[in-house]
Amino acid sequence: MGYVSRWIGSHTEKFFTFVNRTIRTSSHSVTADSTMKITFLTPPSLDKFKPAERTAGCTRVVYDMVNIYELTVAALLEKRGFDVRYKNFVLEGKSGDDCFAFLREDDSDCYCFWTVNLSIPTDRQVQAFIYKQRPSARTLFLGPGATYFTAALLDNSSAIVVRGEPEETVEELCLLLEKGAEWRGIRGISYREVESGRIVHNPSRPLIKDLDKLPFPAIHFVRSYTFSNPKLKVSPYMAMVTSRNCPFHCIYCVPSSLTFAREIEYKREHDGKKPPVGFRSPENVVAEIESLAAQGYRAIGFMDDNFIVTVDRLRTIGEALKRHRIVWGCQARVDAIDEQIAALLHEYGCRYVDLGVESFNDDILRYIRKGITTAQIYASIALLKKYHVPVKLNILIGTSPIETEETIKDTLRKAKKLKVDQVMFNIVSPFPGTEFYEQAKKNGWIEGGEYVPTDVQRDSILSYPHLSSTQMERLLFRNNLRFFLSPSFIWQNIRKFSSFKDFRIALKALKIKLFG
Repeated sequence: MGYVSRWIGSHTEKFFTFVNRTIRTSSHSVTADSTMKITFLTPPSLDKFKPAERTAGCTRVVYDMVNIYELTVAALLEKRGFDVRYKNFVLEGKSGDDCFAFLREDDSDCYCFWTVNLSIPTDRQVQAFIYKQRPSARTLFLGPGATYFTAALLDNSSAIVVRGEPEETVEELCLLLEKGAEWRGIRGISYREVESGRIVHNPSRPLIKDLDKLPFPAIHFVRSYTFSNPKLKVSPYMAMVTSRNCPFHCIYCVPSSLTFAREIEYKREHDGKKPPVGFRSPENVVAEIESLAAQGYRAIGFMDDNFIVTVDRLRTIGEALKRHRIVWGCQARVDAIDEQIAALLHEYGCRYVDLGVESFNDDILRYIRKGITTAQIYASIALLKKYHVPVKLNILIGTSPIETEETIKDTLRKAKKLKVDQVMFNIVSPFPGTEFYEQAKKNGWIEGGEYVPTDVQRDSILSYPHLSSTQMERLLFRNNLRFFLSPSFIWQNIRKFSSFKDFRIALKALKIKLFG
């Protein structure tokens, strides 16, 4: 098993055990005549590993990504008149000492963490420091790590977990905290009672019906940072999200940190059913594109679980992108690609389509309920190549017990033969909240018997009787080397960069991906 997995495994008990400390009684309220100061905080890594990547939520940072999800919450609070701050020590390249020095001097009334599984130990440690410095300051944990591992983040009575879709819950909670009003009855939160120490989980909050009423993300907080998408090779770059969730039923899937938080919470109160997909209107999406273009952005990555839904929607959004000469890319299913769609993608300047294929074995695709066939994979790639739309394939190692070394090697051979622009290899992880986790736990496929957070780009905690975690890690590393260091990949990509700066960022990301 990989070093990261072994390290986390040795700390599993610490990871899930509460720190025994005296719970101090405090009113935790802000006077009604003051404006509550709220800081969105992203701490740096507090160990020797790279920081957790909080947007996709299942890897460590390879290159800087903008967290649109927390910036949407920040924008909503700004709209409500709060004094909102943003402090991201990862983007600033600062250390743990810098973070703690900042917190010693800072006087925020509330701190918001967007927490994913890999960030829980760091976020807990920073929250404990805040509590020691200023017990009256509130800390809010949002995101999938907080939604699933709720109790692990409620070490004291100043912490509150906001489960699932966070915007309306955070808005209501902060309004009540600012007024010093009773907040413990609102939906969608968990907290620790001051008197008894008991953890309380309030009922879920209904999903937001009208996503158009949410403000655009508060990207002014990150204007000073440089973001670049190696698949687009053009900057300035920004991410966008036009929908929430995916209607399909892949047994392992964690498409993004917001989707996963939304899905975990919804399933709890709806007998395991997936939540409905939420869409912003095309007109609302176009308005955000207009705003980004006015600010000088030249490239956009759409982070939707499935961006391509209907021809009419694609046309409306695509025309705006074309009008502003913005290059862009998106994620899509292979069965969403037909001749008309491929032609429109080319017309509107799409620079990549990110396809989740996972395997070139039909038996495996059926087992994981991907809902596609290898014939559909080949057909969609052929159409995209016909219209000169670059293709990125996502391949997931170990998604089922019928995976073998030979099926993994066969998938690599077939992927290389297709000569697509990029291939991303990861190892499946049995994320709690997925059907695959239940299967893996029941059948004893998880090393150590229980899930611990791992970087899916590097480590495995899965071990089948005929395919060990070590074998999967070795195959992952070899597949990455053989693809990314092949002369055809290097030549095909190096000539597409629009600047040396973008090339340097991509080269650094590749080095981290391959060698850590």
